[in-house]
Amino acid sequence: MGRKTDRITITLECSEARKEGKTVSRYTTQKNKKNSTEKLALRKYNPFLSRVTLHKEVKA
Repeated sequence: MGRKTDRITITLECSEARKEGKTVSRYTTQKNKKNSTEKLALRKYNPFLSRVTLHKEVKA
C-alpha cells in the first residue's frame, strides 16, 4: 500500500523577467497543501537576469 501524502509539486516562475521581456526562469519544489493554502513566493536566482528575483507559484 502507498502512503497518502498532502505534499504536491509546484512550479515557481520569475515574475520580474516577464515584465522586462526576457526569458523566465522556473523552479520546481514541493509544498504541503493543507498547511500552506496560499500561493508560494520565494526569492530565487534567475540566470537570465543574473540576479535574485521574486518567483511566484503558477498553475501547472
